Amino acid sequence: MSPPKNITARPTTDFAKESLFNLLQNRMDFEGVDMLDLFAGTGGIGLEFISRGAREVTAVELAHTQQNFIIQTCRQLGIHNLSVVRGDVFRFLHACHIRFDFIYADPPYALEQLPTLPDLIFEQQLLKPEGWFVLEHGKDHDFSQHPHHVETRRYGSVHFSFFQ
Repeated sequence: MSPPKNITARPTTDFAKESLFNLLQNRMDFEGVDMLDLFAGTGGIGLEFISRGAREVTAVELAHTQQNFIIQTCRQLGIHNLSVVRGDVFRFLHACHIRFDFIYADPPYALEQLPTLPDLIFEQQLLKPEGWFVLEHGKDHDFSQHPHHVETRRYGSVHFSFFQ
């Protein structure tokens, strides 16, 4: 299913997504994972987790067009273990009391609050022990000094910072 033309999200490139999952398969077992997809956009990352055996995916997205696209895609594919939370990511994170095995965030690269995401994830204790947080961002951000930072990988203009 192709995303609608009026979508405001910037989907992760296929090259970057494939590279990300190649890295992840060496670090974790997807089977039975509880995953949180922040700034879910078209839902591609969460859907990929479902296809690899994730137990539950929670996708948080503010834009109605993207929310509806994720919901329609799940209906068409018969997916029942991906839930869409309609709302602001930061409000969701402050109110969330669930812990996840894997958290992925793909905010707009120019988002003013983007640098606060790693601290917020760890302050709210949203990761299970041994859990991973991956933040997609542009070249203007450097998280290498963050106490939970493990590494950053670059694929063209896409940067993935890994935290644990």
